[in-house]
Amino acid sequence: WTTTSMTTTAAEPEAETTSFSSNSSNSSSSSVSTDHAPALPPSVEHAQSLARAEGLPFAGSVPPETAFELINAEQAILVDVRTLEERKFVGHVPQSLHVPWATGTALNRNPRFARELAALIAKQTAAWHGDAPAPHPPLVTLLLCRSGKRSALAAEEAAKAGIPLVFNVSEGFEGDLNLAEQRGRFNGWRFHGLPWVQD
Repeated sequence: WTTTSMTTTAAEPEAETTSFSSNSSNSSSSSVSTDHAPALPPSVEHAQSLARAEGLPFAGSVPPETAFELINAEQAILVDVRTLEERKFVGHVPQSLHVPWATGTALNRNPRFARELAALIAKQTAAWHGDAPAPHPPLVTLLLCRSGKRSALAAEEAAKAGIPLVFNVSEGFEGDLNLAEQRGRFNGWRFHGLPWVQD
């Protein structure tokens, strides 16, 4: 993969994107044909099952270690939804893609998040399947933020937009705060020793 940033400004024209539709809040159904699609990895099916049981408004969540296994096995793509500043100064996962859920230090919501995510997924789907005839089965997409909260909201937004198979990476990149109000002490992508780099 190539690290990609989809950050835009209000002055930029909106790009054409793949249109998705959904009949439920869970992103497991869409207008994208899944006929003859390969079976989902067991960990993804398990995440979907837990999400349905818990009534989550998105496809589900996977822990960082599972996310890394899926990415390493080329069974999913990873999209960082943090700001450009966080990626640059805090660090990021090598070869991760980027569509910000919010921008700047004030974390202003990106109103075109779903459109930008859909466009990125469509581009990656075409790249993955090459010359294979369309329609292609949807990609498993994993969203990563600082602690798993923004990425859960982003996964919910994707589900509302009908984008299938978009999952949250629980714990996030830095992890939750401990009792001393410090991150990275007991969970998170970096805590588990998974690959990351810093500018």
